[in-house]
Amino acid sequence: MRNLRLLRAAERRPGPAAAAPGAPQCFCLGAEPGTVFVGSQHGLLELGPAAHTVTREVSLIAEGFMPEDRSGCIVGLEDLPEQECVCVATAAGDILLCNLSTKEVECVGSVDSGLSTMSWSPDQELFLLVTGQQTLIMMTRDFEPITEKQIHQDDFGEEKFVALGWGKKETQFHGSEGKQAAHRKQTEVPPASAWDDGRPRVTWRGDGQFVAVSAVCPETGARKIRVWNRELVLQSTSEPISGLEQALAWKPSGSLIASTQEKPNRHDVVFLEKNGLLHGEFTLPFQKGQVKVNELLWNADSTILAIWLEDLKKDENCKPNSYVQLWTTGNYHWYLKQSLHFGNLEKNQLVSLLWDPVIPYRLHVLCQGWHYLSYDWHWTINHGMGENSQHVANVAVIDGDKVLVTAFQHAVVPPPMCTYHLQFTQAVNQIAFHTDPKHSGDMAILDADNRISVYRYGQSTVKDSTVRLGAVGGNGFKAAVETPYLDKTYRVDLGSNTNEVMNPLGLRFLTWLPDDSFLVVGQDQHATQSVLHHLTAVPHVAGAEEQCLDLRLSVSVDGEVISLCCSPVTKTVALQLADGQILKYLWEAPTPVLEPWQTSSGSAVQFPHPCVQTSLTKISGEEVILGLTDRCRFFINDTEVASNITSFATYNEFLLVTTNSHTCQCFCLKDMSVKALQTGLSSAAVPSNETLRNVERGSRIITVVPQDTKVVLQMPRGNLETIHHRALVLAQIRKWLNRLMFREAFQCMRKLRINLNLLYDHNPKVFLENVETFIKQIDSVNYINLFFTELKEEDFTKSMYPSLNGSSNAQPQQHPDQKKVNLVCDVMRVAMERIDPQKYCLSILTAYVKKSPPELETALQKVHDLRENISPDVTAVSAEEALKYLLFLVDVNELYDYSLGTYDFDLVIMVAEKSQKDPKEYLPFLNTLRKMETNYQRYTIDRHLKRYTKALGHLSKCGPEHFSEFLNLVKDQNQYYEALKLYPPSTQEYKDISDAYGDYLNQKQLYEQAALIFARAGLFAKALDSFLTSGSWQQALCMASRLGYTEDKLSSLARNMAGKLVEQRKHAEAAILLEQYTQDYEEAVLLLLEGALWEEALRLIHKYGRLDILETNFKPAIQEAQKSQLMFLDSQKTAFLRHKSRLQVVRELKEKACESLQDYEMPNCPELDLISETSSVVTASDMNSKYSHSNSRISARSSKNRRKAERKRYSLKEGSPFEDVALLEALGENVRAVETVKGDIHVLLKQLVLFGYDEQAGELQRVLEDILHLMETSLPEIWSPELQQSSLNPVLGPSSTANSIMAAYQQKRMVTPVVQDPELLIPPKLNKNLQWKLHLLQ
Repeated sequence: MRNLRLLRAAERRPGPAAAAPGAPQCFCLGAEPGTVFVGSQHGLLELGPAAHTVTREVSLIAEGFMPEDRSGCIVGLEDLPEQECVCVATAAGDILLCNLSTKEVECVGSVDSGLSTMSWSPDQELFLLVTGQQTLIMMTRDFEPITEKQIHQDDFGEEKFVALGWGKKETQFHGSEGKQAAHRKQTEVPPASAWDDGRPRVTWRGDGQFVAVSAVCPETGARKIRVWNRELVLQSTSEPISGLEQALAWKPSGSLIASTQEKPNRHDVVFLEKNGLLHGEFTLPFQKGQVKVNELLWNADSTILAIWLEDLKKDENCKPNSYVQLWTTGNYHWYLKQSLHFGNLEKNQLVSLLWDPVIPYRLHVLCQGWHYLSYDWHWTINHGMGENSQHVANVAVIDGDKVLVTAFQHAVVPPPMCTYHLQFTQAVNQIAFHTDPKHSGDMAILDADNRISVYRYGQSTVKDSTVRLGAVGGNGFKAAVETPYLDKTYRVDLGSNTNEVMNPLGLRFLTWLPDDSFLVVGQDQHATQSVLHHLTAVPHVAGAEEQCLDLRLSVSVDGEVISLCCSPVTKTVALQLADGQILKYLWEAPTPVLEPWQTSSGSAVQFPHPCVQTSLTKISGEEVILGLTDRCRFFINDTEVASNITSFATYNEFLLVTTNSHTCQCFCLKDMSVKALQTGLSSAAVPSNETLRNVERGSRIITVVPQDTKVVLQMPRGNLETIHHRALVLAQIRKWLNRLMFREAFQCMRKLRINLNLLYDHNPKVFLENVETFIKQIDSVNYINLFFTELKEEDFTKSMYPSLNGSSNAQPQQHPDQKKVNLVCDVMRVAMERIDPQKYCLSILTAYVKKSPPELETALQKVHDLRENISPDVTAVSAEEALKYLLFLVDVNELYDYSLGTYDFDLVIMVAEKSQKDPKEYLPFLNTLRKMETNYQRYTIDRHLKRYTKALGHLSKCGPEHFSEFLNLVKDQNQYYEALKLYPPSTQEYKDISDAYGDYLNQKQLYEQAALIFARAGLFAKALDSFLTSGSWQQALCMASRLGYTEDKLSSLARNMAGKLVEQRKHAEAAILLEQYTQDYEEAVLLLLEGALWEEALRLIHKYGRLDILETNFKPAIQEAQKSQLMFLDSQKTAFLRHKSRLQVVRELKEKACESLQDYEMPNCPELDLISETSSVVTASDMNSKYSHSNSRISARSSKNRRKAERKRYSLKEGSPFEDVALLEALGENVRAVETVKGDIHVLLKQLVLFGYDEQAGELQRVLEDILHLMETSLPEIWSPELQQSSLNPVLGPSSTANSIMAAYQQKRMVTPVVQDPELLIPPKLNKNLQWKLHLLQ
C-alpha cells in the first residue's frame, strides 16, 4: 500500500569549458559523498558536489591509452579508495590505475584480445574480466590472476540435477499441457534479438560469493546465463530460454537473478534461481517489439528494481525515447511506482545509471549532454486526510498507468486487489488527496507528462469510463461504494522549453490546498535551492481539451525542501529543509510568504536529523510537527521522543506508533505533555492499561478508519491485518455512551469482547436515568440477557479499563447501601415491566436469577403465572419456553428443590418434566406427599430440603402426637434454641425441650449454662448438679432451698462444697460455708489461717469469743508465715544476683565475638549466639543448622508442645543460644515475684506488730526493702536504653532495608538478640504507689 515519493532531486551540468572531453561512456561513484567519476572518449573526469564544476581530469588520449580519433571506449570503471585511484578498463585491453591528484596513469595489466567488461566484486577483493576471446579471467585486488576459463562450457556445472530415475519424460504427468506434451519435440532456441549488442554481461551476488555471466552462445546465437564461484568453478547453466535478452542483475539479497525475455506476445522481466531455473516474471507495459531493455538494476536493499528502456528505432531518422522505470513488489504483485521520461533529444539520452551502494533509495543518472541527476526516494502512504468525510479512509496505490484505490471505510481489500482503480494514458508519479476535510476523498494525480487529473466525488451522474470497480464489483453484485469521476485535467507548464535539457520529475510534493489551488516544489536551475510554486486553475475555456494551471507565485526557498505537509484541521502548511529546519507557508495571506516555524516559547524548530515522514498535530492545544527519520528516530518539534518507531499515524487526538519491538502504541495527545509521551514510548516504561498491544513482526500502520476503531496494518510481505486498538475502541465507546448511543456502543463491545459492565460503570447516574432509552435502543431480549449475565460487582473503570489519560470517570455512588448488580437488575426489571412485560419476559426472569441471592421463588412464580394466564398474543413467551430458559440459567436439581419449596405440586411436576429425572423417582414421592395433612406435608418437604427451622415450625402445628418426632429432629439437628421459641414456657413440651437442651450443654461441658436452662424450666435437681459441677455454690444453695433441703442435708452439702473450694484455694468462700451453713466456726478459722487471711480469722475469733485460739493457732501461724516469707525473699535475691552477673559475662563474650567477626565476615544472620565458658564462638549458620532439624519437627506438633518448645528455646543452660534472652526472662520473673508479695507482707507486718513481734516484723520489712532497692538500681543496667530502643525498632523487620541492617551491624546493635517475644526486652514495672511499709518499724 506504499508509494515512492521523491524527497529531493539534484542535478549537475559542467560548464561550457568542461564540455569538450567527448561523449561520456560510463560512470562510477566516489568514496567521498557527492563525487562522481565519468569515463569519456577522451579520458577520466571527476565531477565535484558543486553544480557546475569538473574538479579533476586525466586525459587517456594524452597518455596514449586511447586513440586520438576518439574511437576508444572505456568498458569498466571502479573507484578504489584504499589505493586513492580509479581503476579503468579500456576496450583495447588495458587495465589502468589513474590517480587524479597526481594525474599519474599506471598500466597494471593488458589483454591482447581486448576487454568487453570489467566487474568488481561488492567487497572489492576480486574482479572479473571478460576478454575479446570469450574467456573469463578472475583477478585479485592486487591484479594477480587467479584463473582463466572459457565462457562457453558444455558442462552444466557443479549443481547439476540428479536424476532419481522416476520414469521417462514420456511417462510423467504434464498438467494442463496434456499427454501430447510428452511427444512434442524440443524446439530450437532462436538467436538473440537483432538489437542485442552481443556483449557479455556480468553481475555479482550481494555477498560476492558468486558471479553470473550472460553471453551469446556462438553455436545457437542465443543468450545463456552461467553462474560461477569466486574460484571460477562453474556452478550452473540456465535452462534454454527463448528470447532471453542482454540485461542482467542479481538481487543483492541473493535469492534471484533478473533478466528480460521477449515472448511471442509480450515483453517480460524474468527471474532465475541460482540453479538456472526460471522462478517468476512480470510483464512490461509495452507492446512486443516496442522497446528494448538496456539495463536492470537492483537497489542496495533489494526493494526496488530500476529498468532502463529505449524505444526501438523504426528507421534511421527516428529518435528513440528513453525511460527509467522503478518497480517494487508486494504480495507477489509487481507495481510500477515511478516512470522517468527522458524524451528523444540526443543530449537527453542516457549513458548509464547506478543505485547508491550506501543510501538505498538514491538513484544516479548520467545523460549524453553531461547532465548528471540524482534522485532520493522514500516510501509514503497516500491516504485521505481529515476526520469526518466518508471517503477519509481511502488509500491510493500507484501501479503504472493505474491508481488502485481501497476504501477501508467499506471493506479491507487485500492488495494487489482494490475497491476500484483509475485508468490513465500515462504512468502516474504522484497522488495528492484534497486537504479540505469535507472533500477528503478527492484526488489530484500527476502523471509522467506533467498533467494533473482531478477526480471528485459527488455531483456527476454520468459513469466515468476511467473508473473501474475492482474486488467489490462485478459478478452480479451491486457495489455499495461510491466512485469518483474525472472532473478536469490540467497541464502544468512552468516555462520549460522543449529543446532544453530534460529533467524528469522536476516537480515534487504535489499538495492540494483547501482553496482548490496546488503547491508543488521545483528545483532552481542554477543552485541547490528549491522553488515553491503556488498554482491556481484559470477560468474554464470552452472547447479547450485541457487547461493550463496559472502560476500564482513562485517563492524561492533558501535550501532544499525534502518534505511538505498540510494539516486538514488547522490548514497549516509546513516545509522541511535538508538541514532539518522547518518553515511555515502562510498561503492564506494576500501575499503568501515563508517564515520559520516557532514554538509557543518563540524558539525556531529544527529537526536534529532530516525526517522522511512528517505530520502536523496538536499536543495539549499547541500545534507541533512530528517527524520520523529513515533510522526509526521520532521527533516532536526538535525533541527526540523515541528511537525505535517504524511508522506513525495521527487520528483525532490520538497518536499511533509501531515500534521495533513489534508493538503498536496509542496515546491520547489532548492532555499529554511531550515529556509524558517520551516516558510512555521509552522501552523501560511499563506497558500501561490500554495504550500498548503486540502486533505481528514488521507491521506498519497504513491508515486509521475514522468513526470506527479499525487500524489497518501492513505486514512485510504485503498482506493486510486489521486490529482494533483497545485505546481507540474505549475512546469511541466513551464518546457513544456520552451521547447516549447505547446501541452502537453495545454492538462494538459485543463484537470486540469489551466487558459490558462498562455500559453502567462509565457513568452510573446517566445509565440509571436512561435505562428505558437503553432498553429501547438495544431492543433485543438476547442482548439484554447477555448484559445481565456479564454484570459483576467490581467497577471496571478502575480495574480493567482505567481511563487512558488518567482522569477517571469515577461517579459518586448513587445508592451506597445497594449492590451494583442488584440495583441494575431491579431498575431494568421495573423499566421492562413498564415497557412490555410480555416481550421482555425472559429478561425479567434473568434479572431475578442474576440478583444475589437469586430470587428463584419469584422467578418460578412468574412462570407459574404464565401457565395460569395464557396470553392470546402469538409472540408472547409461553410457560414452557420460560421454564426451559430458566433451566438454562439455573441447575435443574436446584430449581426442582426450589419448586418443591413453593409447595406447589403443579410447578414441581412442570420442572421435573423438563429435567432428566425418572418419573419413577419423583411421582411416588409426590403422591405420598399429596395424601398427607398440609402441615405435615410441608414439614416433610422442608425436612427433605434440609430446611430444618421451617420444618420444625410446620411440625409444631401438627399436634402433640408428633411431638416425639419433633424432639428427635431437634436433638438430631441441635435446633434447641429455635424449638424453644415454638412453645410457651408453661407447657410440658417446653420442659422436655429444655431438659434435652440442658443435657446437650452438659455434654459440651457448659455446666453453668445448662444449669440456667434447667432452673428456668423448673428442673431444680438437675440444675443443682450442674451448678455444683460448675462451682457456683451460691446458685447451688438457692437450688437446695427450692428443693426444700433439711438442715442436715444442707450442712453436708455445704461441707462437700467447702472441701472443693479449699482444693481451688478459695479459703474465704469455704470459711463462709462452714461458718454459716454448718456452724463449725473453728474449722472456718483454721481454713482462714491456712489461706493467710489474718484479719478475717481475727474477726471470727472475736465474734465467737474464742481468744484461746490466738495462742494455740494464730500466733504460731503468723510467726511461721514470717519465716517462710524471709526464705522466699532470700531465694529470690540469690537467683537475681546470679542471673545478673551471668548476663554481664554473656554480653561481654558476644561483643568480643562480634568484633572478631567484623574483621572476618559479615554474619549471615543476626542470631549470633555464642556462647560457652571457653569463649568459643558459634556463628549463626552453625547455630541455625544445629537447631533447624528440631524446629522443623516442632512445626508439625500440637500447640501445647509448641509452647513447650518455645520455653525450651530460651534455655538457661550455659552456652546455649539465646542464653541472654533466657536470663532476661528469669530476671523479669524474679522482679515480678517480689512485686506480688508486697501486699501480703504488708498485711503480715500489721499482725506481727499487733501481737508485739516487732523484731521479726522489722527484719522482714528490712529484707524486703533491701531486695526492692537492689532490683530498682539494677533495672537500667539489665534493660539498657539501647535494648529497649531495639524492641521498638527491630533491626530485622518488615520496615528494615539492607542499608539499615548494615548500619545497625556497624553500630554493634546486632549484639541485641532477635527474639520472638519483644516484651522480654522491656523492663518489668515496679509499683511505687503501694504503701506497704509500716512507719513505726523504721
